[in-house]
Amino acid sequence: MADDSEEEVVLHWLVSRRWGQRSILDEEPTRRRRFWVHPIVSQRYRKGHFHSLYKDLRLHPEKFFAFCRMSLGTFDCLLSSLRTVLTFMDTNMRRSITPEERLIVTLRFLATGNSFASLHFEFLLGTSTISRIVRHTCQVIWEQLRETVMPQPKVDDWLRIAEGFNLSAQFPNCLGAMDGKHIRVKKPPHSGSRFFNYKHFFSIVLMAVADSNYKFIMVDIGAYGSTADARIFSASRMGERLRANQLAIPESRRLPGSAGPPAPFVFVADEGFALTNHVMRPFPKRGLDVRRRIYNYRLTRARRYVECAFGILSSKWRVFLSSIQMDPENATRVIQACVVLHNFTRIHEASSSVDLDDFPTTTVLGLDRTLHRRPGTAGIAVRELYADYFLSPEGSLPWQRDAIRGSV
Repeated sequence: MADDSEEEVVLHWLVSRRWGQRSILDEEPTRRRRFWVHPIVSQRYRKGHFHSLYKDLRLHPEKFFAFCRMSLGTFDCLLSSLRTVLTFMDTNMRRSITPEERLIVTLRFLATGNSFASLHFEFLLGTSTISRIVRHTCQVIWEQLRETVMPQPKVDDWLRIAEGFNLSAQFPNCLGAMDGKHIRVKKPPHSGSRFFNYKHFFSIVLMAVADSNYKFIMVDIGAYGSTADARIFSASRMGERLRANQLAIPESRRLPGSAGPPAPFVFVADEGFALTNHVMRPFPKRGLDVRRRIYNYRLTRARRYVECAFGILSSKWRVFLSSIQMDPENATRVIQACVVLHNFTRIHEASSSVDLDDFPTTTVLGLDRTLHRRPGTAGIAVRELYADYFLSPEGSLPWQRDAIRGSV
């Protein structure tokens, strides 16, 4: 009996040793670092773009603008707003990266869309370091500046926005132009077709409301590219708050010069959105009479402000001109930062006049129009009220009949 127990112990020990050796052989050998700091990266303070160009760029404002896509004064204001949260302590091992360099690296990524590997050779920072800098700085920009440059409008703010649309687009009681834009991203692993849109590429959706100064009022970012715009808006926080009457929308008022009933304040959108008493969409394109064609023309004049805002956003921050090589969570951070920086630059820089013809309606990658809901009775009545007003002497424009001539 004792011999049997000893044999079992020896056998157990041999099996355990065999399996232990096999697990060691199966493990990949640990990659040893050849350098604590790569010799090329060690030259950052002498040859890196930030340390070799930053001071010279500040002496030439036009070159600084081309490099960072914002003026020197705007950059300094942005830096002062973020300096505290972008400052890190030096250690005994290495000096921390300054807030100026962190912000420059991030702005250069957003302005060019260059890969982290490309920025590594420009700024002589590690690729993983650049990735962490960009992700952290984009998050900081959104968290620190969102409430400043994109606050939730109150009644007086909505009235000011409506006045702007009445002056620039001749569409009274308009609270904003609403649309969505597909932002290209690389296919997330194991995502199936959720991010694959009807334009045949992978994307997440930027849903936005813009004012007549091409600034974003409200945004919702991160919906699947395969989702129709009506569903995106309905499920978004701004859609939920609109249905719950929590957006502080002003009370209905008569349209200028009209003796008719008070008209609700509305958002203008395209045919992809559901018609409600606060969301106006065009009449269907078939069987349009003059009255309906004029209404569609007037609504389109107001709606293209959001499309122009998307065009300005993409032309300034060229990270949107190609696929964002990040997972959806980090791509959402990049979009959030660009939206905030868009408003920040529109506020702090003298806004040059924008030619609406430079941003035709067909240039914006819109959302899937396959979901159509039967409009509600209240929405139909409001749309008819605006259509009648635009044809009346009080609301008509001298050129509107010429503008619709030849339209279907």
